[in-house]
Amino acid sequence: MLYSIYEMQRAMLGSASNMAAVGARLLDNPALPLGYMGLGPAMASALKVFAHLYEERGKPDFDIQPVDVDGVMKHVSETVVLEKPFGSLRRFIRDDLPEDAPKLLIVAPMSGHYATLLRGTVQRMVHAQQVWITDWADAALVPVDAGHFDLDDYIDYLIEFLQHIGPDTHVLAVCQPSVPAFAATAVMAAAKDKCRPATLTMMGGPIDTRASPTSVNDLAMEKPLSWFENNVIATVPLNYPGAGRRVYPGFLQLAGFISMNLSDHMMSHYEMFKHMTVGDHDSAERTKQFYDEYLSVCDMTAEFYLQTIEHVFQEHSLPKGEFVHRGKAIDPDAIRDTALLAIEGEHDDISGLGQTKAALGLAQHLPDAKKKYFMAPDVGHYGIFNGSKWRHNIAPVVEAWMREHPTTSD
Repeated sequence: MLYSIYEMQRAMLGSASNMAAVGARLLDNPALPLGYMGLGPAMASALKVFAHLYEERGKPDFDIQPVDVDGVMKHVSETVVLEKPFGSLRRFIRDDLPEDAPKLLIVAPMSGHYATLLRGTVQRMVHAQQVWITDWADAALVPVDAGHFDLDDYIDYLIEFLQHIGPDTHVLAVCQPSVPAFAATAVMAAAKDKCRPATLTMMGGPIDTRASPTSVNDLAMEKPLSWFENNVIATVPLNYPGAGRRVYPGFLQLAGFISMNLSDHMMSHYEMFKHMTVGDHDSAERTKQFYDEYLSVCDMTAEFYLQTIEHVFQEHSLPKGEFVHRGKAIDPDAIRDTALLAIEGEHDDISGLGQTKAALGLAQHLPDAKKKYFMAPDVGHYGIFNGSKWRHNIAPVVEAWMREHPTTSD
């Protein structure tokens, strides 16, 4: 019922968005004088903002731009090298990249947004690294007969992706996947898998949410697991390939994120309106590009979402030594040679300070020389992996760590 109501609302707002777009184009038509006088420019700008806010959105493209190498622009190729029902392994590599360039697997969050949310992360790292990324599927588009997808499957996918890429691969986990990426590293280390990560960088991840709990953590702790199952899990309607699948809808996750900073989002759209009104199209376009990505959401399988709530936010299974994969307890202390880097943002309101750093204490017999903590000053959650501070202050730390630990046998 919840999903069906949303679909009805989306259809109505989609129609209104199309009508607003048509109205804005009419007002912008140079043959019509209304767009040049009185309230015409303001009306056109308001219609454009409304049309953009409620337009139909699908999965965005990565659209990685050529990179500047010593004044020469180098093209970046993009290919899917491994495809599975709930996610694919996508590779990016620039022209003329040295054969011995570090191999980097970026693990994107499965948290309501597409992997393209990390476009800026890829764009920065593809300059000097061979880059792969986990491109998770929208659960609403995966047929029921493809089976289920939970935390065990997520860890299995990461292990398979690493084995496909090969030994001496570095891993960069952004936010939510810090937990399964750490677990996959421990599983591979215990098995002495030659493809275990050379380094694991965890950025703004909820390794131990008991440290500096945020409003997100508090919400997960306030309600029993049954409340989440009964109130936020929905069934995919018939007009999707995944009809009948139980999911946590992306639109609910988006609503939660927006409600955390509602006034900021309202001001952003008001500023976009003002930029359009005075003809500052560059500033308006930057805001538009951000929200094109931010408002593009996808669904998670119910089993993955509920297990994440239970084991990451309520039971704290990993830091308490109670995390299990395929019925076998995960031993963090099995990590003896994968170098660990924990990065946190000073003003992160999703994963508070100390939550990611906690990972370093779990690998008790990993030498101190293979552990590093970096706190990015004046950075919020999104700024850890996107924007100028990511490019200039954080990415160099990640690259230096990879080059300092090129292999597990160093």
